[in-house]
Amino acid sequence: MLRKDLLRVSRAGGGYRPRFVGREHRPLAAKVLGAFEANVGEPRSAVTAAIDALEADEDDFKLVRGLAALVERECVFEERATVPPPRVRRVAFEAAEAVGVADEDDRERAIARAADRLGVDPGVVEADLYADRERNEVLVDADVRWDPDALLDQYDLSLAQTALFDATEVRVRSVDPKALVSAVKRLRLMYELRRTDDGRELVVTGPDALFRRTRRYGTAFARLLRTVAGTTEWRLEATIDDRGTERTMTLTEADVTVPGVEPVAEPDFDSGVEADFAARFRGLDLDWTLVREPDPLATGTRVMIPDFAFEYDHADFRLYFEVMGFWTPEYVEKKLDQLAGVEDVDLLVAADESLGVGEAIAARDHRVLTYTGSVRVKEVLDVLRGYEADLVAEAAASLPESFAPDDDVIGLAELADRHGVSESAIEDGPFPDHELVGRTLIRPAVLDRLREEVDDGTSLSAVEERLDERGIDDASATLSTLGYRVEWEGLSGGTVRKKGVSDGDG
Repeated sequence: MLRKDLLRVSRAGGGYRPRFVGREHRPLAAKVLGAFEANVGEPRSAVTAAIDALEADEDDFKLVRGLAALVERECVFEERATVPPPRVRRVAFEAAEAVGVADEDDRERAIARAADRLGVDPGVVEADLYADRERNEVLVDADVRWDPDALLDQYDLSLAQTALFDATEVRVRSVDPKALVSAVKRLRLMYELRRTDDGRELVVTGPDALFRRTRRYGTAFARLLRTVAGTTEWRLEATIDDRGTERTMTLTEADVTVPGVEPVAEPDFDSGVEADFAARFRGLDLDWTLVREPDPLATGTRVMIPDFAFEYDHADFRLYFEVMGFWTPEYVEKKLDQLAGVEDVDLLVAADESLGVGEAIAARDHRVLTYTGSVRVKEVLDVLRGYEADLVAEAAASLPESFAPDDDVIGLAELADRHGVSESAIEDGPFPDHELVGRTLIRPAVLDRLREEVDDGTSLSAVEERLDERGIDDASATLSTLGYRVEWEGLSGGTVRKKGVSDGDG
């Protein structure tokens, strides 16, 4: 973004159009970059003088200053002083007062006196006296990441962002509406996702826009443009408050393209309630995957993107999950209207108890939980278990009467994956050709060979090697099936013993 005083726009025909740059400005961009590169090791005042010289040769000083402002942000300036400047000034002023400076000779005597007190040369006093002033900071690094073409691209983006400072509403169409909604929520803006003849349109405002038109969200709109410009095809229309006159600005991917620009980097969640729930849920070992901001859902002529979706790992099933926290009555009413229009999907809503909308949501044929402070994970799990029971029963109806895999050894989890079901759907078998040992199916012949190989007194490590060779990773359950137990020997390992046989038995 640029300073507001560097904004360059055209209002021709009553419009509002940023004055973007073109290939003809490439030489100027190269000169601006060169002005910084040529003055590494020089004070900022030298860089400023070089930019001033460029301004004198150009018709548009705002363009030169805008390009220079972008490059300057990429450079590193630092204070160069032998003695801290505040200390130098204090000693120098005391010396000047003692000498009584009236002319240049008096000044030199005061400088010499200050240098003597500081133990440095007079030249150091001269150099350090105001070394901490911005104009005297030294340019130490001008290794800018842009070449002239990239600098022009960055300028166009920054110019468009600055033009959005005075926006009161933004409307965007993009090939990736999901990414835009995610950025909007992270920027604490409000949105509606509408379906139009030309596709989905995201209408973005701020919370105060419910009550009055305001420009206070212009900076957030400007940051949103970074995400918009990161998509391949897009169109943005903004309502601009141009000093009391309402104008419309239109931008497309032909105006602003920003290769490599990353989207808004903000917290992943737009409320602490959502973040807390996600952290606790993802810490559980379940057959459900929590998806943040899934695909949009149709709600009449508009669409909504729920906060989450629960995807069952063993079937093509998704339960959408929306968290309704405290907000304005107008927002709540709009959300209820959205929920009323959602059809043909399974949707669970967790509503802040203070909203008092539980019955209204249930009346719209959606499951609802209420919460105070945080969403109770147990209540959500109860809902998921209900769905899971139905899914397991449905899957079991299509399973074979028995399971006889060709493998000598196979884990129950792998067998379940082959059938596209959870372990609980097949764990009762039957398994006519295998024995279920722990959570592993093992052919009796394999168990018989192991009985021949394992003796009382064999080290546990040796037994585990034999089991590993056959793809068996549950040593405890297998040894128990074979009639053995493990006698542990501190931290050094263990020895396999027949059950019911002690060390003293022969």
